Amino acid sequence: MTGRALAAQLEERLAALGSADRAEHEKRYLKSELEHLGVSVPAIRKAAKEAVAERPGLDHDELCGAAGALWERPVHECRMAAVELLDLRSDLLGADDLALVERLIRESRTWALVDGLAASVAGTLIDREPAAADVLDGWAVDEDFWVRRSALLALLVPLRRGEGDFERFGRYADAMLDDPEPFIRKAIGWVLRDTARKRPGLVYEWLAPRAARASGTTVREAVKHLTDEQREAIAAAR
Repeated sequence: MTGRALAAQLEERLAALGSADRAEHEKRYLKSELEHLGVSVPAIRKAAKEAVAERPGLDHDELCGAAGALWERPVHECRMAAVELLDLRSDLLGADDLALVERLIRESRTWALVDGLAASVAGTLIDREPAAADVLDGWAVDEDFWVRRSALLALLVPLRRGEGDFERFGRYADAMLDDPEPFIRKAIGWVLRDTARKRPGLVYEWLAPRAARASGTTVREAVKHLTDEQREAIAAAR
C-alpha cells in the first residue's frame, strides 16, 4: 500500500468517528481556519496506532508519503494523524527529515500541532541522534515564534527524564527570556517545570539569577516542583 492510500484509509476512519458538536467547539476553541471533523485526540491516536499495526512493513518513504498526504488535507484531524504517524514510527526518520518537520511546524500555526511535532517527533529524533541538535540553533533565533517555541520543546522529553542537554536549553531560554510572546514564556516555564521533577536544584540555580527578568508566566510554571524555600527565594529575587 502506498503512503497516499494509507492516508486515504486513515482519513476515512477519522471521518466515521467525527461529531459535529465537537467539531464546532474545537474549531472555535483553537481559532482554527481548518475544517474540523470533531474527533477526540485519544481516538485519533488509536486510529493511527491501528493503521501502523496493520502495516509492520511500513518503510520511510511510505511513512513520509502518508504523513504528507494527510497534511495536504485542510482538516485538523488529518494533520493531527500525520503527527501521530511520524511520532509512532519516528524510528524510521533521520536527521535529514528535520527539514520536513520544520516545514510542518511552520505551517501548523497552533500549539495543538506544533507541540507534538517539536517534543515528540523532532525531540525523539534528536535524542537518538544528538548531532542533529545543531539545527535547533537556527530554530531558536527564527522570526517565527512557533519555530522558536519548537527549539525549546524539542529538548523537553530527555530533560523530563532527568537527562538531556540542559546547557543548550538554558542558552536558548536565556536568550528568549525577554520575549513578549506568551507561547514562548509558557514553553520556557513548561520545560523548567518538567526538568525540576528530577533536578529541582538545577532549575533553581538557573532561575534564581534570572528571576527578575523572567515573566510571571514562566516563573509560575518553573517553581511548581521546587521546595518552599526555593520558591520563596525566587519570589524575593523578583
